[in-house]
Amino acid sequence: MTTLLLDGGPVAPDAPVSRTGGVPLGPAGTVWPVCRACRGPLQFLAQIVLDAGVLALFMCAHRPGGCEQWSPSAGGNLALLLPAGALVPVPVPRGADPEVLGLGAVRAAVPSAATSAAAVEGRAVLGSLGGEPEWLQYDETPDCPACARPMGFVAGLREGPDPVTAMNFGSGQAYAHVCGGCGAAALLWQC
Repeated sequence: MTTLLLDGGPVAPDAPVSRTGGVPLGPAGTVWPVCRACRGPLQFLAQIVLDAGVLALFMCAHRPGGCEQWSPSAGGNLALLLPAGALVPVPVPRGADPEVLGLGAVRAAVPSAATSAAAVEGRAVLGSLGGEPEWLQYDETPDCPACARPMGFVAGLREGPDPVTAMNFGSGQAYAHVCGGCGAAALLWQC
């Protein structure tokens, strides 16, 4: 079953809830991830609270299009499935540009009992949890890098209501996957 994630309004940048923007939460000692292509710190997009833990999603914003941030394996994005509990804000790297690392606004992503955008009156849909991905192009379900089995779809993300402070998926949407057996996670997007 698919559950919509609705815009729940502004929330603290380090709130331990599903949200877009702000700062990632991770176990003490977690280092802010970098792009494997350009080596710049990745932009934090969202955290999604799941039964299996907290899914933190990042994407390179230094060279849009140059770092293949749409690919689940090229290194221009990153999905981390972190244990739920004892999470603290991940320190921002020294000298990093906050404009590149953040979205500009922090929005709570609230699960809804509604299953269609038409059923939600006046609230922006930020994405979905569970169900099947609504591919814009074709099925790109990633294989787990550890066990080589197809990963399970856990969340879809839309860009958001404000283009100035929203995620940039080229007017498309993102797809987050997790391997239940290995705990590996992946992010990709299509437009």
